[in-house]
Amino acid sequence: MNINQQVEILMQGTEYGDEGLRKTMETELRQRLLETEQEGRKLRIYCGYDPRTADLHIGHTVTMRKLRQFQDLGHEVVFLIGTYTSLIGDPSDKDKLRPQLTQEETLENARSYAEQAYRVLDRSKTIIRYNHEWLASLSFADLIKLGSNFTIQQFLTREAFRKRWDGDEAIYLHEFFYAIMQGYDAYALHTDIQVGGTDQLFNIITAGRKIMTSLGEKPNIGIIMSILPGTDGVIKMSKSLGNHIPLNSTPEDMYGKVMSVPDSAMGQYARLVTRWLPAEVAAFETGLKSGNMHPRDAKMKLAHEITATYYSESAADQAQTAFVRQFQQGQIPEEMPEYSLQPDQTVLEVLLAAGLVASKSEGRRMLEQKGVRLDGDLLEKHDAVFPHPGVLQVGKRRFVRVR
Repeated sequence: MNINQQVEILMQGTEYGDEGLRKTMETELRQRLLETEQEGRKLRIYCGYDPRTADLHIGHTVTMRKLRQFQDLGHEVVFLIGTYTSLIGDPSDKDKLRPQLTQEETLENARSYAEQAYRVLDRSKTIIRYNHEWLASLSFADLIKLGSNFTIQQFLTREAFRKRWDGDEAIYLHEFFYAIMQGYDAYALHTDIQVGGTDQLFNIITAGRKIMTSLGEKPNIGIIMSILPGTDGVIKMSKSLGNHIPLNSTPEDMYGKVMSVPDSAMGQYARLVTRWLPAEVAAFETGLKSGNMHPRDAKMKLAHEITATYYSESAADQAQTAFVRQFQQGQIPEEMPEYSLQPDQTVLEVLLAAGLVASKSEGRRMLEQKGVRLDGDLLEKHDAVFPHPGVLQVGKRRFVRVR
């Protein structure tokens, strides 16, 4: 694969918010690829992950998919666990102070995080590092030297900090350290390229490149990825908002959730979480736009590809068959979890105990939205005694056989 083809693949799904910056990064990427080819070495690429939770969704894997593309092209990938940056928590996309984790909590989450990452990355080609290896040994003098590269104004003009400043909410000094620590990660790893989401633009382009230059290293190139919207097609995918597609779920659940994504977001999903090359993505989007591909058929193709990416082709085939039987032919699943009804349980209590909703508030909301049925009949009162055994359904994809 020639340099231009590599650049096309590696820039797929990127977003810089500024065309001039995008062109600069693309030009630097092409030049660095040429240099390494002439030198007979591989590019070194990294992305850092703060394991503040043990549960991942496919939105977390957008950057991992980009790392995998670098691996497939023969380059060296470092998967960095933010054991030290997690102690602060990235404030980039937050309008309030993030709670601090202990290093023990971070390490425990990191183990689960890395294992889930191997659903995307090639385990045999992935280097795992932890940033406490170098950040823990920095002295106060080191911090002064690093901090002298920045002004307070640079931080306060960032949107998240500006909102808090304008709202007269506290901004803590240690939150400014995060970008500096991340910039030092790039220097310590001697990387050519750093991958991150648009919320990392300041940390990568401003902080990382400035620190590397000040310490005598060639600045790394930022590959800035778009943020994947949730199943609502609009807001950033988030477990707390309930618009996420869990990585540790089932093929049937993943397939069904992708099928619920609005048509308008299909292009973003194709670019960010499939294995498709630029030509395949372009053909997919052209087919949709021209009307040559029916939106339903396009979404089924997309759902199959995403499910196969994280599970297998056979698992995706089975998930698609189950979806067609359940939704297009109006049948309930052949297999489903079972729950033993307890005396005098209310509808809401059964929903919670059977694991069909995550909280009482979600249960009430689904009932109010007429999203709960028992043997096809609508249930509406959360405090009513559960009527009788049968097939309990929440939304379009969650079923439990109540006995």
